[in-house]
Amino acid sequence: VSKYFGWAFSSTVRENMLSILRPSVKTVNPVWQSVRFKQKEKVMKKFLIYRYDPEKPAQKPRMQPYEVDVSDCGPMVLDALIKIKNEQDPTLTFRRSCREGICGSCAMSMEGHNWLACTRAISKASKVTKIYPLPHMYIVKDLVPDLNNLYAQYRWIEPYLKKKDFGDDKLGEKVFMQTIKQREKVDGLYECILCFCCAGGCPSYWWNADKYLGPAVLLQAYRWMIDSRDDATYDRLKQMQNDWSTYRCHTIMNCTETCPKYLNPGKAIGEIKKMLLYYNSYKNKLPMNEQIESTYER
Repeated sequence: VSKYFGWAFSSTVRENMLSILRPSVKTVNPVWQSVRFKQKEKVMKKFLIYRYDPEKPAQKPRMQPYEVDVSDCGPMVLDALIKIKNEQDPTLTFRRSCREGICGSCAMSMEGHNWLACTRAISKASKVTKIYPLPHMYIVKDLVPDLNNLYAQYRWIEPYLKKKDFGDDKLGEKVFMQTIKQREKVDGLYECILCFCCAGGCPSYWWNADKYLGPAVLLQAYRWMIDSRDDATYDRLKQMQNDWSTYRCHTIMNCTETCPKYLNPGKAIGEIKKMLLYYNSYKNKLPMNEQIESTYER
């Protein structure tokens, strides 16, 4: 302190000032500390985790047990998985990223329910927690499913605004405006994070994953169909005019029950079916810029 202020302090004054600038751990408000440090006794929890290594073809898929002290662990299943990987088994493989329920990477089946591991609390009711990858999907390794087919289907619906008579050379020239009511139509749709918990819980998708688009992709397709700024509603609906893309949905509603964002893919699919009944009526839909101009002329 005396170095910066040029004053000569006694050792007692210096110690007092340093104690103010750097308070000891004892003076820290205990509310700031994590609750887990207050637990003195160990609370052991058993996890049974699905293991599969494609590099070891002689070894069949199995359920491997792990014991975790949940008193020294975060409250979510993902915290337990990270603790197991860091302290017990570095070969355990799973996807994770944001830890906030936003990226959708850590989707898996826990205790028979598809959810995000980062937002699924460790169950206190059961002695054993069983963890599997998303069901009825090819497995890359352990808890990592192969999502290539789902992303190929997502690419097929062209999930972006499509404009008529509007090329890249015109970007930035106009603003595509919406009314409040038009904007409200995409609420409950744009929040989808493509975790594919719904696809993993859909029996129709289990049976026909190569042809049926599944609830996640169809919800995204409907999001662009009803966007007032999009000019390709007719083309999008015409693309769905086949026996498999949409009509394999049997309204089982597992998709809605298992969505960690509390969305309703089943309802979105039903709305697409209603639009398909009169899809020819969208053939003469005015482009967005013409709609705005006609509105101003009135």
